[in-house]
Amino acid sequence: MPISKRMAAEFIGTFWLVLGGCGSAVLAAAFPSLGIGFAGVSLAFGLTVLTMAYAIGHVSGCHLNPAVSFGLWAGGRFPTGDLLPYILAQVAGGIAGAAVLACIASGKPGFDLVASGFAANGFGEHSPGGFSMEAGLVSEVVMTFMFLVIILGATHDRAPKGFAPIAIGLGLTLIHLISIPVTNTSVNPARSTSQAVFVGGWAIQQLWLFWLAPIAGALAAGFISRWLHGEKK
Repeated sequence: MPISKRMAAEFIGTFWLVLGGCGSAVLAAAFPSLGIGFAGVSLAFGLTVLTMAYAIGHVSGCHLNPAVSFGLWAGGRFPTGDLLPYILAQVAGGIAGAAVLACIASGKPGFDLVASGFAANGFGEHSPGGFSMEAGLVSEVVMTFMFLVIILGATHDRAPKGFAPIAIGLGLTLIHLISIPVTNTSVNPARSTSQAVFVGGWAIQQLWLFWLAPIAGALAAGFISRWLHGEKK
Protein backbone atom coordinates (compact mmCIF):
# COMPACT_ATOMS: atom_id res chain seq x y z
CA MET A 1 0.00 0.00 0.00
CA PRO A 2 1.49 3.43 -0.93
CA ILE A 3 2.67 5.52 2.02
CA SER A 4 0.32 8.35 0.95
CA LYS A 5 -2.73 6.11 1.39
CA ARG A 6 -1.46 4.76 4.68
CA MET A 7 -0.85 8.29 5.97
CA ALA A 8 -4.35 9.32 4.88
CA ALA A 9 -5.79 6.34 6.76
CA GLU A 10 -3.83 7.24 9.90
CA PHE A 11 -5.00 10.85 9.62
CA ILE A 12 -8.65 9.81 9.34
CA GLY A 13 -8.37 7.23 12.10
CA THR A 14 -6.70 9.57 14.58
CA PHE A 15 -9.18 12.29 13.66
CA TRP A 16 -11.97 9.89 14.66
CA LEU A 17 -10.22 8.81 17.86
CA VAL A 18 -9.91 12.41 19.08
CA LEU A 19 -13.35 13.50 17.91
CA GLY A 20 -15.03 10.41 19.35
CA GLY A 21 -13.01 9.93 22.52
CA CYS A 22 -12.26 13.51 23.55
CA GLY A 23 -15.60 14.60 22.12
CA SER A 24 -17.44 12.29 24.50
CA ALA A 25 -15.44 13.77 27.40
CA VAL A 26 -16.02 17.39 26.41
CA LEU A 27 -19.63 17.19 25.19
CA ALA A 28 -21.25 14.28 27.01
CA ALA A 29 -19.35 13.24 30.16
CA ALA A 30 -21.09 15.65 32.52
CA PHE A 31 -24.14 16.52 30.47
CA PRO A 32 -26.94 17.58 32.82
CA SER A 33 -28.79 14.59 34.28
CA LEU A 34 -27.79 12.19 31.49
CA GLY A 35 -24.00 12.50 31.43
CA ILE A 36 -22.09 9.39 30.39
CA GLY A 37 -19.35 9.82 33.01
CA PHE A 38 -15.95 8.13 33.07
CA ALA A 39 -17.40 4.78 32.01
CA GLY A 40 -18.99 6.26 28.91
CA VAL A 41 -15.85 8.14 27.94
CA SER A 42 -13.78 4.98 28.40
CA LEU A 43 -16.12 3.05 26.14
CA ALA A 44 -16.06 5.83 23.55
CA PHE A 45 -12.28 5.67 23.25
CA GLY A 46 -12.43 1.89 22.91
CA LEU A 47 -15.10 2.13 20.24
CA THR A 48 -13.12 4.59 18.15
CA VAL A 49 -10.21 2.15 17.96
CA LEU A 50 -12.43 -0.89 17.39
CA THR A 51 -14.37 0.74 14.56
CA MET A 52 -11.27 2.14 12.86
CA ALA A 53 -9.42 -1.16 13.16
CA TYR A 54 -12.09 -2.74 10.97
CA ALA A 55 -12.34 0.32 8.71
CA ILE A 56 -8.66 1.06 8.00
CA GLY A 57 -6.68 -1.75 9.57
CA HIS A 58 -6.17 -3.35 6.17
CA VAL A 59 -4.81 -0.05 4.82
CA SER A 60 -2.39 1.23 7.46
CA GLY A 61 -2.57 -1.22 10.36
CA CYS A 62 -4.63 1.33 12.33
CA HIS A 63 -1.94 2.62 14.70
CA LEU A 64 -3.58 6.02 15.44
CA ASN A 65 -0.89 6.60 18.03
CA PRO A 66 2.86 7.35 17.88
CA ALA A 67 3.43 5.06 20.86
CA VAL A 68 1.79 2.17 18.99
CA SER A 69 4.01 2.82 15.98
CA PHE A 70 7.10 2.80 18.19
CA GLY A 71 5.93 -0.33 19.99
CA LEU A 72 5.32 -2.18 16.73
CA TRP A 73 8.74 -1.06 15.51
CA ALA A 74 10.37 -2.39 18.69
CA GLY A 75 8.44 -5.62 18.24
CA GLY A 76 9.82 -6.07 14.74
CA ARG A 77 6.49 -5.40 13.07
CA PHE A 78 7.06 -1.95 11.55
CA PRO A 79 9.85 -0.44 9.40
CA THR A 80 11.97 2.42 10.71
CA GLY A 81 11.42 4.50 7.59
CA ASP A 82 7.66 4.68 8.13
CA LEU A 83 7.81 5.99 11.71
CA LEU A 84 8.04 9.71 10.93
CA PRO A 85 5.33 9.75 8.21
CA TYR A 86 2.93 7.85 10.46
CA ILE A 87 3.58 10.10 13.45
CA LEU A 88 3.09 13.26 11.37
CA ALA A 89 -0.20 11.92 10.00
CA GLN A 90 -1.39 10.92 13.48
CA VAL A 91 -0.60 14.29 15.06
CA ALA A 92 -2.19 16.17 12.14
CA GLY A 93 -5.31 14.01 12.30
CA GLY A 94 -5.58 14.51 16.04
CA ILE A 95 -5.30 18.28 15.75
CA ALA A 96 -7.94 18.28 13.01
CA GLY A 97 -10.26 16.27 15.23
CA ALA A 98 -9.67 18.68 18.11
CA ALA A 99 -10.38 21.63 15.81
CA VAL A 100 -13.77 20.20 14.83
CA LEU A 101 -14.51 19.45 18.48
CA ALA A 102 -13.59 23.01 19.48
CA CYS A 103 -15.91 24.35 16.79
CA ILE A 104 -18.82 22.22 18.04
CA ALA A 105 -18.19 22.86 21.74
CA SER A 106 -17.93 26.61 21.19
CA GLY A 107 -21.52 26.57 19.93
CA LYS A 108 -22.72 26.26 23.53
CA PRO A 109 -23.26 29.64 25.19
CA GLY A 110 -20.70 30.31 27.90
CA PHE A 111 -18.34 27.55 26.85
CA ASP A 112 -14.72 28.40 27.71
CA LEU A 113 -12.26 26.12 25.97
CA VAL A 114 -9.36 26.84 28.32
CA ALA A 115 -11.38 26.84 31.54
CA SER A 116 -13.08 23.57 30.59
CA GLY A 117 -9.73 21.82 30.23
CA PHE A 118 -10.90 20.47 26.85
CA ALA A 119 -10.10 16.88 27.92
CA ALA A 120 -6.38 17.72 28.00
CA ASN A 121 -4.03 15.40 29.85
CA GLY A 122 -2.37 16.63 33.02
CA PHE A 123 -0.92 15.86 36.42
CA GLY A 124 -0.83 17.62 39.78
CA GLU A 125 -3.52 20.28 39.92
CA HIS A 126 -4.51 19.38 36.35
CA SER A 127 -5.11 15.73 37.14
CA PRO A 128 -8.84 14.94 37.55
CA GLY A 129 -8.03 13.27 40.87
CA GLY A 130 -5.11 15.48 41.88
CA PHE A 131 -2.51 12.75 41.27
CA SER A 132 1.18 13.69 41.30
CA MET A 133 3.57 13.83 38.37
CA GLU A 134 5.21 10.61 39.58
CA ALA A 135 1.86 8.82 39.70
CA GLY A 136 1.01 10.09 36.24
CA LEU A 137 4.35 8.94 34.87
CA VAL A 138 3.97 5.43 36.30
CA SER A 139 0.37 5.20 35.12
CA GLU A 140 1.16 6.24 31.55
CA VAL A 141 4.18 3.95 31.24
CA VAL A 142 2.39 0.90 32.62
CA MET A 143 -0.92 1.47 30.80
CA THR A 144 0.84 1.95 27.46
CA PHE A 145 3.01 -1.09 28.14
CA MET A 146 -0.08 -3.23 28.65
CA PHE A 147 -1.82 -1.69 25.63
CA LEU A 148 1.08 -2.75 23.40
CA VAL A 149 1.21 -6.20 24.98
CA ILE A 150 -2.45 -6.58 23.99
CA ILE A 151 -1.89 -5.23 20.47
CA LEU A 152 1.20 -7.32 19.76
CA GLY A 153 -0.39 -10.46 21.15
CA ALA A 154 -3.80 -10.04 19.53
CA THR A 155 -2.31 -9.33 16.09
CA HIS A 156 0.28 -12.11 16.13
CA ASP A 157 0.01 -14.73 13.39
CA ARG A 158 -0.66 -17.42 15.98
CA ALA A 159 -3.53 -15.49 17.62
CA PRO A 160 -7.20 -16.20 16.70
CA LYS A 161 -8.02 -14.45 13.44
CA GLY A 162 -10.50 -11.58 13.16
CA PHE A 163 -10.82 -10.79 16.86
CA ALA A 164 -7.88 -8.44 17.35
CA PRO A 165 -9.92 -5.20 17.03
CA ILE A 166 -12.27 -6.38 19.79
CA ALA A 167 -9.43 -7.21 22.18
CA ILE A 168 -7.65 -3.95 21.41
CA GLY A 169 -10.78 -1.82 21.71
CA LEU A 170 -11.77 -3.42 25.01
CA GLY A 171 -8.19 -3.13 26.22
CA LEU A 172 -8.22 0.62 25.60
CA THR A 173 -11.60 0.86 27.34
CA LEU A 174 -10.19 -0.87 30.42
CA ILE A 175 -7.12 1.36 30.41
CA HIS A 176 -9.35 4.44 30.48
CA LEU A 177 -11.52 3.00 33.24
CA ILE A 178 -8.39 2.65 35.36
CA SER A 179 -6.51 5.84 34.58
CA ILE A 180 -8.88 8.68 33.66
CA PRO A 181 -8.78 9.92 37.28
CA VAL A 182 -4.97 10.00 37.18
CA THR A 183 -4.12 11.86 33.96
CA ASN A 184 -7.33 11.92 31.90
CA THR A 185 -5.61 8.97 30.17
CA SER A 186 -3.25 9.60 27.31
CA VAL A 187 -1.31 6.46 26.29
CA ASN A 188 -1.23 8.38 23.01
CA PRO A 189 1.02 11.40 22.32
CA ALA A 190 -1.06 12.47 19.30
CA ARG A 191 -4.24 12.59 21.40
CA SER A 192 -2.43 14.61 24.09
CA THR A 193 -0.92 17.02 21.58
CA SER A 194 -4.24 17.66 19.86
CA GLN A 195 -5.88 18.94 23.03
CA ALA A 196 -2.82 20.74 24.38
CA VAL A 197 -2.54 22.82 21.20
CA PHE A 198 -5.95 24.34 21.91
CA VAL A 199 -5.65 24.67 25.69
CA GLY A 200 -2.10 26.04 25.63
CA GLY A 201 -0.36 27.15 28.83
CA TRP A 202 -0.16 24.35 31.39
CA ALA A 203 -1.20 21.69 28.87
CA ILE A 204 1.76 22.50 26.62
CA GLN A 205 4.10 22.67 29.64
CA GLN A 206 3.06 19.20 30.81
CA LEU A 207 2.94 17.65 27.34
CA TRP A 208 6.48 16.23 27.63
CA LEU A 209 5.24 13.53 30.03
CA PHE A 210 2.58 12.40 27.57
CA TRP A 211 5.19 11.84 24.89
CA LEU A 212 7.94 10.38 27.06
CA ALA A 213 5.90 7.95 29.18
CA PRO A 214 3.75 6.33 26.45
CA ILE A 215 6.70 5.86 24.10
CA ALA A 216 8.85 4.39 26.90
CA GLY A 217 6.09 1.95 27.86
CA ALA A 218 5.48 1.01 24.24
CA LEU A 219 9.17 0.38 23.51
CA ALA A 220 9.49 -1.84 26.57
CA ALA A 221 6.43 -3.84 25.52
CA GLY A 222 7.71 -4.16 21.97
CA PHE A 223 11.08 -5.56 22.98
CA ILE A 224 9.61 -7.89 25.60
CA SER A 225 6.86 -9.13 23.27
CA ARG A 226 9.42 -9.81 20.56
CA TRP A 227 11.23 -12.11 23.01
CA LEU A 228 7.99 -13.59 24.36
CA HIS A 229 6.43 -14.46 21.03
CA GLY A 230 9.61 -15.15 19.10
CA GLU A 231 9.97 -14.37 15.43
CA LYS A 232 6.71 -13.60 13.68
CA LYS A 233 6.13 -16.46 11.24
